[in-house]
Amino acid sequence: MTERPALSDLGLPAGKRTRLRRLLFEHGVQNGTALFLPYDQGLEHGPRDFFANPAASDPAYIVRLALAGGFNGIVVQIGLAEKFYWEYAGEVPLILKLNGKTDIPSDEAALSPVHASVEDAVRLGADAVGYTLYVGTPAQEQDFAQYRRIRDDAQRLGMPLVVWAYPRGSAIEAKGGKDSFYAVDYAARTASELGADVVKLNFPHPEKVDGVPEPYRQQFTSEEAARAVVRSANRSLVLISGGSKAGDAAMLTKARQSMDAGATGLIFGRNVWQRPFEESLRFAESLRKVLDEHPGRP
Repeated sequence: MTERPALSDLGLPAGKRTRLRRLLFEHGVQNGTALFLPYDQGLEHGPRDFFANPAASDPAYIVRLALAGGFNGIVVQIGLAEKFYWEYAGEVPLILKLNGKTDIPSDEAALSPVHASVEDAVRLGADAVGYTLYVGTPAQEQDFAQYRRIRDDAQRLGMPLVVWAYPRGSAIEAKGGKDSFYAVDYAARTASELGADVVKLNFPHPEKVDGVPEPYRQQFTSEEAARAVVRSANRSLVLISGGSKAGDAAMLTKARQSMDAGATGLIFGRNVWQRPFEESLRFAESLRKVLDEHPGRP
């Protein structure tokens, strides 16, 4: 098992360290690991994601699920935070997502516009902000420019910055695809280079080698790829995404491999809330058991 960095190793200013310590040691398993419940899919994918469990279309249902399931926090967009989070403020931590897009246009030149601020997050009592950075998109210059403004505000206000580092665009699709080992590894390094406190990544697939640079054409196991991705993130803490809904055994294997590789935690959305409530709680408990086996350090 790879040892993850301690909060004391990260060189964080007081505000960021205070909020991250609250997220990692006062909620969830409370051992320095994290299990977050993202709920930005209504914007990113549209209402179709709620067809499997219509109750999940109600944001209040998600907050109740996060509370009952022992999650470290929820991730929502500004509108839902303003309309629903106030009822539960102080009970479950908030990560305010600052940008987002629909999936109606093609991802060939993906860009996620900003529609909330770090000041909004402070006003709402959030413990972190989230930003989706599309690594490799033709709109990269514009993406990097708006990201820099968010990063400056987060640094000034002591707000932890969680970067959704997602490879996207036609060049990525020509080089192994968005969840290839090459693409995810590059995204991890990019987020670290650009100052992410925490980076959210897809689990890497080393078998996807069509068009990738030569070093990535070697044979790697999933475990080796996961360790390399965490290493590329350097002192940015890593969260591994659950991705599309899959079987429990596959999801728990992914969770255990991620934590063995040195990830700080997991961020599972549809794999949790597309189930009935009680089944969601049982699955969350299984994920928390994995986290309990991989404690972090203050």
